[in-house]
Amino acid sequence: MTRTRGPTGSAVTQTTEPSETSRVGRRSSVRYSVLAFLFTITAINYGDRATLGIAGSNISQDLGLTPISMGYIFSAFGWAYVLNQVPGGWLLDRYGSIRVYGVSLFAWSLCTLAIAGVAHVPHSLIFPTLFLLWAMLGLVEAPTFPANSRIVSSWFPTAERGLATSIFNSAQYVAVAFFAPLMGWVTQTFGWKYIFTLMGALGMVLAFVWLARMYPPARHPGVNAAELTYMRNGGALVDIDDQSMRVKQTLTGKQICFMLTNRTLIGVYGGQYCITALLYFFLTWFPLYLHQSRGFSLTATGFAASVPALCGLVGAIFGGALSDKLLREGRSENIARKTPYVLGMATASSICLCNFIQSGWLIVAVMSIAFFGKGIAAIGWAVISDIAPKETPGLAAGIFNGVGNIAGIVTPIVIGYIVAWTKSYDGALFFVAAHCIVAIILYVFVVGKIKRLSLPS
Repeated sequence: MTRTRGPTGSAVTQTTEPSETSRVGRRSSVRYSVLAFLFTITAINYGDRATLGIAGSNISQDLGLTPISMGYIFSAFGWAYVLNQVPGGWLLDRYGSIRVYGVSLFAWSLCTLAIAGVAHVPHSLIFPTLFLLWAMLGLVEAPTFPANSRIVSSWFPTAERGLATSIFNSAQYVAVAFFAPLMGWVTQTFGWKYIFTLMGALGMVLAFVWLARMYPPARHPGVNAAELTYMRNGGALVDIDDQSMRVKQTLTGKQICFMLTNRTLIGVYGGQYCITALLYFFLTWFPLYLHQSRGFSLTATGFAASVPALCGLVGAIFGGALSDKLLREGRSENIARKTPYVLGMATASSICLCNFIQSGWLIVAVMSIAFFGKGIAAIGWAVISDIAPKETPGLAAGIFNGVGNIAGIVTPIVIGYIVAWTKSYDGALFFVAAHCIVAIILYVFVVGKIKRLSLPS
């Protein structure tokens, strides 16, 4: 069948199709398979990030690394990840999401695989080698989430974007829920080297599948004209990854300044920093907190870490669905996007209550409530997709993710010093909870109206 790629659905209207309803009823749903692909890759992405946290106790013992050394190693990912956000966003806008994403996936999997060999380097070089490899992982993973945001913007109408972004973002929780118990068991049974080998090989295979099977919406062989029209009319930027239709644009200094100083963008960037602080506590120090402070075995740590992760998953889907539901009921984008964020961060602040609880599994329950709230608040990627100027979705997402992931630098280091100086995790939990309060202030008092921004001419 010849597929029409025109800007309207008229080319698919035949005399045998009596109504718009009948045409819409037969439209394809390829966008959901694309979302499943993004979800899978993001789960692998976060599984790779979680490896060092799960294996942290064994690695520090085997390789003779102190808590402060581990804090700096944990932060290495964040340094490189942040530094490459803006260049990564530019690469996405320049070369398209598909190619950049596939190369990134292959490269970070190769870095993960290489970490398995760290034990074989001379002892004096263990710290710099592990620091460098973990930094390289962050460097090549940098385009991942801006690419996710860009692809969702091109495939999903505005009214479906909240749930779509929440689904790919919820992969971080699935990764921990699925991979944490598996990696804890593998580490305890076979050794920590094997989890890096497993995750690296899995990602390399997936990279080849992505590059072979992924296309822009208007060129995808499974997309029919009805689905393409539905996406276009709903606000999806269907042509941003089509090389033949892309108009190359050089930003002026005034436009770059706008991207860095606009009040709404600054508030959204800051909100992402705050929520990412919770994420990096969870990915880096949370397993060590359970193991060292609460006496969980490695296997029990893996399973305990999976419970808050699953609650975060439920919260993320709930938050995205709530946001889209509010839009469908006629609420403004302002209400639909801000409400889940504020409610979620208020719930997440309950993490500090763990300082007043002795039961290990009750602590897991409170952590689960906190990460359910964090999941509800994970609407920021839908917000940046909604407000980013249409000429620079990759750059906007890169800055957003770059500012957010400065927390990946600060949080592991600060918590490392708190634990080393106080011999306790109590201050660390208060530190994380404070970010929730700051996030609420930003979204209520700094972020303006949620609408697509226009670059100054």
